[in-house]
Amino acid sequence: MIDSNFKVACIQLTTGTNIDLNLSHVVELIKSAKYSGANLIITPEQTLLMAKSKEQLFDKISYEDDDKSILTFCDLALELNIFLIIGSLSIKIDDYHAVNRSYIINNNGKIIGSYDKIHMFDVQLESGENYHESNTFKSGKKISLTDTPWGKIGLTICYDLRFSGLYKSIAMRGAKFITIPSAFTKYTGAHWHVLLRARAIETGCFIFAPAQVGKHENGRETFGHSLIVSPWGEILAEAVNDNPCFIIADIDIEKVTEVRNKIPAWSHECDYDAL
Repeated sequence: MIDSNFKVACIQLTTGTNIDLNLSHVVELIKSAKYSGANLIITPEQTLLMAKSKEQLFDKISYEDDDKSILTFCDLALELNIFLIIGSLSIKIDDYHAVNRSYIINNNGKIIGSYDKIHMFDVQLESGENYHESNTFKSGKKISLTDTPWGKIGLTICYDLRFSGLYKSIAMRGAKFITIPSAFTKYTGAHWHVLLRARAIETGCFIFAPAQVGKHENGRETFGHSLIVSPWGEILAEAVNDNPCFIIADIDIEKVTEVRNKIPAWSHECDYDAL
């Protein structure tokens, strides 16, 4: 495992309701990304299940200690000698609630970090779509940073993207890279590129954003366009089709320092009085 520059891959999926089938599909894409040279591979939000209802969700998910898919991913990271970030899984915490949890697994197959999605997507869209994640999921309360051979990586999930203060907090604590695995709706996809590039520019971090795409069995339609963005806001890789796939990019970690030195905005912040 290298400890300087590296290749990152983001997996794009159209996740359905069959966990075993979804697991098989994502494992094949992870292996393909590894064979293309990726050292770090990241999957999207709700990697293994986009349920049709809360009842179906709770019928299919498990408590963390009973979730066999986590062991599968740990074994896969060890087998392939990669760092693997599972964008999120629904993890049961009681009979009525789950958390939307991201995991980072090292190349020894060990979980070295996790994050529970903080901001719940409770919205009514003009498209007629209504989402109330807080009816099902408990909000996380802590930011997450994990050391890797390339530097600290911060974990976030989807709707977190709209809360810039979270990203500043992560970057100020030393992150060079931030993950934003997502299941953005097609309707809100109009904001996707703008928000991701803004978070990269504001923080001076690389942004890794694997996404769900297309029409799902639960009726939801997601935007896709998985992205890898540089600290300067450049799009290094983008999934431009509406199919499951992966994107890959070379990451030069020196770009983080270079960009932050060009525009040292954090050192220019001023106190000010509210009117």
